[in-house]
Amino acid sequence: MYFSTTAAALLAIPGASAQLNQLAKAAGKLYFGSATDNGELTDAAYVAILEDANMFGQITPGNGQKWEYTEPSQGQFDYTSGDQIVDFAESNGQIVRCHTLAWYSQLPSWVGDGTWTVDTLTSVLNTHIANEVGHYKGQCRSWDVVNEALNEDGTYRENVFYTVIGESYIPLAFEATAAADPDAKLYYNDYNIEGTGAKQDGAVTIINLVKDAGAKIDGVGMQAHLIVGTIPTQSDLETSINSYLSAGVTEVAYTELDIRFSSLPPDDAGLQQQATDYGTVTQACLAVDACVGITIWDYTDKYSWIPGVFAGSGAALPWDENLSEKPAYSTISSVLAAAATGSASNATITTTLVTSTLITATSVPTSTSGS
Repeated sequence: MYFSTTAAALLAIPGASAQLNQLAKAAGKLYFGSATDNGELTDAAYVAILEDANMFGQITPGNGQKWEYTEPSQGQFDYTSGDQIVDFAESNGQIVRCHTLAWYSQLPSWVGDGTWTVDTLTSVLNTHIANEVGHYKGQCRSWDVVNEALNEDGTYRENVFYTVIGESYIPLAFEATAAADPDAKLYYNDYNIEGTGAKQDGAVTIINLVKDAGAKIDGVGMQAHLIVGTIPTQSDLETSINSYLSAGVTEVAYTELDIRFSSLPPDDAGLQQQATDYGTVTQACLAVDACVGITIWDYTDKYSWIPGVFAGSGAALPWDENLSEKPAYSTISSVLAAAATGSASNATITTTLVTSTLITATSVPTSTSGS
């Protein structure tokens, strides 16, 4: 495995500071990142951590690039919210994952409730993608082109695009995105496709559908909205990744990682289990070269989407509501550091993984949807 000799030397110095993105890059990954949202950028303490490119090398706009914000009325485009996040990331030297184009949720009513033919809705989809992707051309390393097109059994989800156009709306969206920005990496993005099963098989079907249509698809985004103590095994995580690579994509990423508690508050044993689970996901990405990075769906419980959607659940992120690091942070750091130094690429993750003298971690609109 590739690792940076400079980073390895840094890590070997007791008391030296190395943060998550530094460690991920030293371990051969492209980034370790976080989602964020517009309202959070008024929180100075929060921003002080988010803007540090050594901690987060990649940023995803949580909401501002979704259709309801970017084209609230037909033909009237507004990129104010998306631009704020993209400009923030660029000013800090952070990669941008752009999110998302064709999705059944957070559509303006004129799209979701409109009366369409195949031709008129195809024109609307193409026009929207051409405008939005064209606006951000050259700024997005990747786009989540189609989001959550599958039911849990791997069949296609009913939505306005599928109902009117059929499954071909998926390759159409990829074609339009590639035409608007040929250099962007194009992803299919979904949840519950991290492990093996019917929905993972459905994601493979989508890759084949897009490729058979002659359209470009580069990657699969595994959202990874997981539950403490019930995540797939590392073997299943890797099997799922490899199924997508075998189907013909060249990269994958964990795009929206959080690992929630089903009941609150968590006890010490629960926090250690959460740490182990975060370590398992990190190890799975490290084990496959084509896994380019991990994005947590915001970094702090203070701004997590989970409590607003899953009543009684939460505490899903590596930083708590006070912006303090939890055991999950220490385990992620330790796993990345071990890989970066080449000392434990196949190490077993246990609840005793903590930050050692290898690293001294430095601490210093709210999302309405998890995806």
